[in-house]
Amino acid sequence: MKKKLMAMMLSMSVVVATAGCGGATATTNGSNETQTATEAGQAEESDAVATGSKEFKVGIAQFVDDASLNQIEKNIEEELAKKGEELGVTFTVSLSNGQADATTLNQIASDFIADGVDVIVPIATPAAMIMQSATEDNQIPVVFSAVSDPVSAGLVASLDAPGSNITGTSDALNTKAVMDLMFAANPDIQSVGLLYNNSEDASKQPIADAKKYCEEKGVKVVEKTGTTNDEVIQAAEALVASQVDAVFTPTDNTIMTAELSIYEKFLEAGIPHYAGADSFALNGAFCGYGVNYAQLGVVTADMIADILVNGKNPAEVPVQLLDNGIATVNIETAAALELDYGMFKDLCSEVKETKTAEEFE
Repeated sequence: MKKKLMAMMLSMSVVVATAGCGGATATTNGSNETQTATEAGQAEESDAVATGSKEFKVGIAQFVDDASLNQIEKNIEEELAKKGEELGVTFTVSLSNGQADATTLNQIASDFIADGVDVIVPIATPAAMIMQSATEDNQIPVVFSAVSDPVSAGLVASLDAPGSNITGTSDALNTKAVMDLMFAANPDIQSVGLLYNNSEDASKQPIADAKKYCEEKGVKVVEKTGTTNDEVIQAAEALVASQVDAVFTPTDNTIMTAELSIYEKFLEAGIPHYAGADSFALNGAFCGYGVNYAQLGVVTADMIADILVNGKNPAEVPVQLLDNGIATVNIETAAALELDYGMFKDLCSEVKETKTAEEFE
């Protein structure tokens, strides 16, 4: 488990008002009215927020290392630092990475609870499901990020009214929009490969939608799945052997972590890979479609601050959805495949270009 601790401190002078208090009660303004210990504690907490001495402990549980999730985490920390300065508080962030292992993620949850964190921030659906389960009894607020379908995953009752101690941001994928791009670039597609991890909840609905889309067009579908890097490589090789015309992958973290290992196989076979996140394109796929993950991190941090500092109830804070219409094209891959993507600008809210790299700058 990789863990780092970052304390984001308010860098401004503060003046702390002094007041006498002792025992379980305190007399105010020389009157006979007394203030209970609980009331005094609430008053001190309010004063602490006002003077910048209030500290909130934030535990971030990242499902796995990949470029999109790393973008989210980085921007959560940076935005919390800014919000801390604006609001006069300190957000102390602890980051742990589950490396796609459920046992590790459960241990991370236990550690966060033992450490007395004020909020747990799981990044990606598998991490969110484990953190939700771990907080059912203690009701520690959970603010997730990059959960594609929080309702189907059983995390929230509805997007508008989550209904428990959990809310967050979603990177819900518009599968039809991705498939529209695929057929705009090549209207003559006869077969589509579906590459995903069938144990990832985030992949289930998009894969079902992609199958339906292809069925309506009379296009053959070839499904291949993998749960480990080696299995994903074998699945990619099988799709190449099947001579599919294009490959679709949803916002699947397992495939994402393997993209750098498989993109050249598709490239050499002349097969464009379309996927549900910009990081796929960064790591060599032809096109990644979806949300701005950096902005997703910023919005997540703002929700965290609103809950911790302003006392918002997660049960009543709607899940935030971002614009899901950004196509990111790898221009090196596009050139190698000799694919024109000029028509994408009429089908997307924005078209971005990137070159193959491991991480976003």
